[in-house]
Amino acid sequence: MLNLKHLSIICSILVVAIISMSACDPRAPSADIAGLALILVEVIKAKAKEAEKTIKQLLKQGGNKKALSKCAVDYKGILILDIPQATRAVRGDPKFADDAVSDCAVEADICENRFNGKSPLTHVNNGMRDVANVARAIIRILL
Repeated sequence: MLNLKHLSIICSILVVAIISMSACDPRAPSADIAGLALILVEVIKAKAKEAEKTIKQLLKQGGNKKALSKCAVDYKGILILDIPQATRAVRGDPKFADDAVSDCAVEADICENRFNGKSPLTHVNNGMRDVANVARAIIRILL
């Protein structure tokens, strides 16, 4: 059961998400909770594509090939597995959408930790984790 503190946090996240999304997505102002979750899943997808592009650039520049290659696999998994699962599950069984977006945050953290504090992907990984956590908070309203 949600207590007042948790409800307040969720409402704050929701308000920030709605304001942010309405500035970049014309569907946001009229979307229901599931619609907002789907918009955030699209933002996660865009972040994963941005990460792939950044990783390719860093590999060309001669960055940490081992860590970058593993991060590329992490983000490819987000695009191939997590995004489709979350998209299907939001309006079906939101628990599976929650699992999928949670995995996106975990993959970003795993990628970040591969660099032992010297990650060239910190901005990308933090962005993915933050958006995934907001998406997760919204999806949990559907549970």
